[in-house]
Amino acid sequence: MKQPGIFISFEGIDGAGKSSHIEALATAFRAQGRAVTLTREPGGTPLAEKLRALVLNDAMDPLTEALLVFAARRDHLQQVIEPALARGEVLICDRFTDATFAYQGGGRGFDWGVLSNLELWVQSVPALGADFIRNPDATLWFDLAPEVAAERLASARVPDRFESQPAEFFRRVAEGYAKRAAQAPQRFARIDAAVDRDAVWQQIATAMVQRHWLEQA
Repeated sequence: MKQPGIFISFEGIDGAGKSSHIEALATAFRAQGRAVTLTREPGGTPLAEKLRALVLNDAMDPLTEALLVFAARRDHLQQVIEPALARGEVLICDRFTDATFAYQGGGRGFDWGVLSNLELWVQSVPALGADFIRNPDATLWFDLAPEVAAERLASARVPDRFESQPAEFFRRVAEGYAKRAAQAPQRFARIDAAVDRDAVWQQIATAMVQRHWLEQA
């Protein structure tokens, strides 16, 4: 009997350290016999990657930014996410819609209600129910103080249009993530990203074991 697909997203402000743990989680699932697809947002398809480059590098107003992100997400859902879940794979995505609410809604101050409407239009899956909106089965939220994240980013690569924002922007982004987590507490697993790498991994593994998706990691 084919196992159902699992959709897991990694979220957090730039510098929170989430990306370094994505491959480790994929390895843990593969070790237990699961097929895994790794992807990211914005991006994940040729079209979505082109839109990603625009969003990260070109100046635009918040509405244009949000529309491009959701356009990329629509293609990503159709071309990658839904097919992988239908095959019974574990799909791990570096950011998804929570990031849009955090960055465009929190950071940019864009209207939360408009984002909710876009989420409804873009992520509805009629085949799974008239009111079904595709979101991750679990979201690992790497929670880190913006000041600490900024210190980590200081020695990183040349920053993009988001990474170069001031600390106040990331404070609002963090608040956006907290608001989104409060709206979906069963889906979110808060990860204390201020601790060392091994302790962060232990939190991730525990969250997966508690959901009965991994026997151990």
